[in-house]
Amino acid sequence: MKPRQEQEEDEERLRQRKLEESLEIKSLRRIVSAYLNYAEAAEEDVKRYERSFRKLPPSHKAFEPPLDMSQDIDDSGELHFEWPPNDGNVCSHESTTARGSCSKLDEACCGESSNVMSKLAEGLTANEEVQIEGCHGSDTGSCLAGEENNKMTAECCGNHVSDSNGNVPSSPRDWLDPSFQLHVPLVDVDKVRCILRNIVRDWAAEGQKERDQCYKPILEELNSLFPSRCNKSPPTCLVPGAGLGRLALEISCLGFVSQGNEFSYYMMICSSFILNQTQNAGEWTIYPWIHSNCNSLSDSDQLRPVSFPDIHPASAGITEGFSMCGGDFVEVYSDPSQVGVWDAVVTCFFIDTAHNIVEYIEIISRILKDGGVWINLGPLLYHFADMYGQEDEMSIELSLEDVKCVAFNYGFEVEKEKTIETTYTTNPRSMMQNRYFAAFWTMRKKSAAVEKHST
Repeated sequence: MKPRQEQEEDEERLRQRKLEESLEIKSLRRIVSAYLNYAEAAEEDVKRYERSFRKLPPSHKAFEPPLDMSQDIDDSGELHFEWPPNDGNVCSHESTTARGSCSKLDEACCGESSNVMSKLAEGLTANEEVQIEGCHGSDTGSCLAGEENNKMTAECCGNHVSDSNGNVPSSPRDWLDPSFQLHVPLVDVDKVRCILRNIVRDWAAEGQKERDQCYKPILEELNSLFPSRCNKSPPTCLVPGAGLGRLALEISCLGFVSQGNEFSYYMMICSSFILNQTQNAGEWTIYPWIHSNCNSLSDSDQLRPVSFPDIHPASAGITEGFSMCGGDFVEVYSDPSQVGVWDAVVTCFFIDTAHNIVEYIEIISRILKDGGVWINLGPLLYHFADMYGQEDEMSIELSLEDVKCVAFNYGFEVEKEKTIETTYTTNPRSMMQNRYFAAFWTMRKKSAAVEKHST
């Protein structure tokens, strides 16, 4: 029998775990509600647009609007829409002009934390649906067996998630029931609109140019650095800040055991949907630019549909072992089990998401094998810079020169570096194009023996 002190410590750890699970489920419920509120928020924006239209003097209404503004307006002047039935595709609601824009810095706002590890099943064929097995990712990055995890999730949901009548959703589909839908702030829905732009970047033909600017140099570098890849012992590659998973998938298709890591539940939900639910290329349709009334060349540009995905993920040629791990990069990969595990780490528009970029570099060095490579592409638009009113928010903001000095101190040496001009989730037909002159480098971690000799 355990001593009383150990029992109390075990009870405290259990209590803390239950509390963390409760907060995580509440966070997930809020994010799911943000997706569900997408159509309602769009309708509110359309009503605002209509109110502005009605304030115009008659002489200013002479132009021909892109849509029939008289449709579904009742005697009170209110607008009513009939939305298409919910077919499970929460991103394909049709709507008209509203507001919203998205830049790289906005991605920091999508950082509602996830602590979920998902692993793609082995032995995929072109006719099989991509399956993701849910595993619980703790601070140590551990992964529980599916049955144990399902039990844990059921208990967590049973304890902390219910509707107004105390009922608990019996399946994931029940989360879509209106009785479980929360009314969330519009800022949460704006994060969903940012996800739509990320879908274009990662999974639409329209985003190919941007992928060629950002992903192609990385893929070419990996292909050059690891020319001899075999199925028996493929090299391993970690992709922190994987977003919607396209880069991690492309690396897997090159013949690497690739793992994407993502912190945002908004991203994880969408990437899981694309990887799990897609049966064919071009299966789904969204209108990602419909929320931006500014800098449009034409109405048709703003209202144009975008189909996705441009490829069928399960038919892409994934290497066995491809996985997506949800959780904070620092927490998950600081675990001792991650030391010296990876042949390569790829960071694309990621390192400036850190509170402490020195810590990111330290962890990247620690988890790489001796002689392993770190390939980076991105700017230094620090996400937590200028957080006015949040005095306790830590943000270490180094110049590119200082970043390279820190990397050198953690055992890296630069093999290649250049500047690449690129965009990030930019509407290619917009009158405004934000461009980054992103730093691209390949650094190699010196072996312990070489580093000791050099000192």
